[in-house]
Amino acid sequence: MAAYLQGLKETFGDPSEVLRIDWIDISEKEQTITINHPVKGHLPRTLKVSNKLLSMLNCLPKTSTRVFPCTYGSIGCAYTRLRKRTAEFQKNPRLLSIELRTFRHWGGTIIAYHTNGNVLLVKKLLGHKNINSSMKYIGMIQFKDDQFETTTATTIEEIQKLGQAGWTKYDEITINGAQIHFYTKPKRFSNYA
Repeated sequence: MAAYLQGLKETFGDPSEVLRIDWIDISEKEQTITINHPVKGHLPRTLKVSNKLLSMLNCLPKTSTRVFPCTYGSIGCAYTRLRKRTAEFQKNPRLLSIELRTFRHWGGTIIAYHTNGNVLLVKKLLGHKNINSSMKYIGMIQFKDDQFETTTATTIEEIQKLGQAGWTKYDEITINGAQIHFYTKPKRFSNYA
């Protein structure tokens, strides 16, 4: 169950998409998982995952071509029982409202927030066929100017460094023949890049 839930968290996949992952869809060398069996309305996609998830998956028995050889109904029942026990143990009834799809909605909202509402990236990472499906995540977040850092770049080296550090370009202007590129990044993610 822990590996399955970690997979939901890191791939932003629909619960049944993650159940359909085959062992051949996992590339340890590239640290990616490919969603080759998307649900209706989604596209196949390849996503970068953590070493933690890869280690958890490698500890699972390889008795089938699928990583999680069970049905959606059985994993759903097991999750419901686990959630109920955890809510009772933690004395936190709010845990009962977390469903398997909640991981996907959380992921879409985090992507939208982290990228300052980049709907195309939300669409790509969640595998939506229709951009309208991605727009609901943009509407869930509210941005405040004081939550973002901004900076500028004028050389190729500066642009590359900002891109590698997780900054997102949002505008550019030309002053006296020189191009100035403007970048932004949420403050809460500053320590990670």
